Amino acid sequence: MEIEKKVTQLKKIREEASAGGGPKYIEAQHAKGKLTAKERLDILFDAGTFEEIDPFVTHRCTDFGMAERKFLGDSVVTGYGWINNRPAFASSQDFTVFGGSLSEVASQKICKVMDLAAQNGVPFVAILDSGGARIQEGADSLAGYGEIFTRNTLYSGSIPQISVIVGPTAGGAVYSPAITDFVFMVKGLGQSYITGPEVVKAVTGEEVSLEELGGAIVNATKSGNCHFVYETERQCFKQVRKLLSFLPQNHKEKPPTVDTNDDSNRVNEEFLDIVPVNSIQPYDMKKVITNTVDDNDFMEVQEKFARNFIVGFAHLSGQSVGILAQQPMYMAGVLDIDASDKAARFVRFCDCFNIPIVTFVDVPGYMPGTDQEFRGIIRHGAKLLFAYAEATVPKISIIIRKAYGGAYIAMSSKSLRGDINYAWPTAEIAVMGPEGAINVIYRNEIKKSKQPEETKQMLIQEYRNKFANPYVAAARGYIDDVIDPRETRTKITKALQILRSKDSCNPPKKHGNIPL
Repeated sequence: MEIEKKVTQLKKIREEASAGGGPKYIEAQHAKGKLTAKERLDILFDAGTFEEIDPFVTHRCTDFGMAERKFLGDSVVTGYGWINNRPAFASSQDFTVFGGSLSEVASQKICKVMDLAAQNGVPFVAILDSGGARIQEGADSLAGYGEIFTRNTLYSGSIPQISVIVGPTAGGAVYSPAITDFVFMVKGLGQSYITGPEVVKAVTGEEVSLEELGGAIVNATKSGNCHFVYETERQCFKQVRKLLSFLPQNHKEKPPTVDTNDDSNRVNEEFLDIVPVNSIQPYDMKKVITNTVDDNDFMEVQEKFARNFIVGFAHLSGQSVGILAQQPMYMAGVLDIDASDKAARFVRFCDCFNIPIVTFVDVPGYMPGTDQEFRGIIRHGAKLLFAYAEATVPKISIIIRKAYGGAYIAMSSKSLRGDINYAWPTAEIAVMGPEGAINVIYRNEIKKSKQPEETKQMLIQEYRNKFANPYVAAARGYIDDVIDPRETRTKITKALQILRSKDSCNPPKKHGNIPL
């Protein structure tokens, strides 16, 4: 029958489309330790659920002999499927076809699924493995990038957007992942840089390798462009799936809840001993976080960047939450430029997608020094103030130890519309630390004293007894309650329950003007 012949023909064409650049290039991809575009999608999505869109599209370029070099689907695989039983759209660049370079039609394929993701209110995942713009197409390729960037921007805060860099990403191509919410990279495979080593050497005289310039570790530790780094592609895509499990499908939904056997009223006896008696001695804030959240499961974001500040996702009584905290183990948990940027962006993401924010505070202040001042710590620090004040999701904070000066205000304080503000008895809430305060207030008295050091220590202790505690702030309503540290989990989960129906909105406007 005629229809059977056509179906047979369709099968052959589909097999051709599935072959990408062909066996030779697929073998080369595997030889580099890399998966193919379709193999990656099969790992990302629930088994057997991925449906491809535009498998037969080909480029339209006729210059430079391109008319005779066409591959079905061109340099990207696009489509939809289910991740954790919820729908999502994705694109996966195919390095076996012209090195994954972006053509006009490849851009159109990506934009089509981005539009569908936004229209249907579901996440979009972009898998990047590309040599960049397709030189043979010139301005058409560059315009294609612009179309993608525009959609990244317009859909920001509407649907979650995740980028997974598992190959080279250079030049203009780096800006799409930079606009998306989270960037994943794989060690030894992912690279992201504006200009390659040869251009760097020609312009600046610096000699640097590809990995040193834009490898996963550099982007995760120094520039902060990357949020997650993993050893293998399979591990990476598994973690993308985990991240999505914390997130709602779009800005109109609340995050999904999960079943947990972890008792909401579980007490943590170890919290009685976790804060050192010596207020300048460090301790690991991650122990406070992991022992508070469900099943000790905390998915840290940007773990290797600005390590003096911790951000990440967890569940509390089954509810998805965003966690922010100082890390006294690094730089005493001080707020500097990188920490402020990291924290502010995370707060804004949580606010975009209705994820309650829980903040653990132990902050001695903003980082002093000419380096920070000249690089704009005022402007960067203001981002965190802006983000917390702007956020309308439930905001709960717990002051563990130090909360000094403007940094205290910045950390989800009552003044920035914090909903529930708790403190441990170990909390110290003041304009500055006792020693600094005494040096300002009693400078002359100490100088005139016959025993200046003894006088100073006596005054420091008096100041500490009077002000370096949570009760003065609690007396004025800036702290809602001083709690037994062992009850931290119980107090937070109860607060989250009562704030579930919080309904708050900001004054009408086009958008705020955050101090970028």
